[in-house]
Amino acid sequence: MTTLYSFRRCPYAMRARMALRYSDVAVNIVEVSLKAKPAEMLALSSKGTVPVLSVDGQVIDESLAIMHWALAQNDPQDWLLKDDPAGQAQITELIEENDQVFKVHLNHYKYAERYPEQPMAFYRSEGEVFLRRLEALLEGRDYLLAAHPSLADAALMPFVRQFAHVDREWFGQTPYVRLQAWLQRFLESDLFTSIMKK
Repeated sequence: MTTLYSFRRCPYAMRARMALRYSDVAVNIVEVSLKAKPAEMLALSSKGTVPVLSVDGQVIDESLAIMHWALAQNDPQDWLLKDDPAGQAQITELIEENDQVFKVHLNHYKYAERYPEQPMAFYRSEGEVFLRRLEALLEGRDYLLAAHPSLADAALMPFVRQFAHVDREWFGQTPYVRLQAWLQRFLESDLFTSIMKK
């Protein structure tokens, strides 16, 4: 039995659910209340954060590791870019920048009242450095690294979505038109809508 402990709106859980759905892995999804985390999840992973995947006695409690596990089962559209070493290196680098740098700016921007050292617009402009990089990567193609989605697209999209949703009106007026279209394609995709059903 494969079980995923998840929280619908958590971007880390979203990307794990997308990879599992894309790979067509049959999984039982347990929606976790962050205020009352289930004892069985805490027994599997003392970190107490979602997502947590339990599969045949194996526990995977990092979203990226869950994505890699899912793609190792089945990768029908070549999200891993397996014949493209340069593309694989770019996947790793982009996800690292997203998780280590952009996520920090996103948190500061989204919860600016908790970080009164700087105005909200300052945190937003820090995050925009990454948005500009993604916008440049989308020149002449629909996805970040290839003509089709890769692991990078799926891993980054929930965080870009969160950034865009802090102030949708602002995001809609930015010059990042390719990024807006990229995000919209994902938001309207069967893959994303299926993993966001309540």
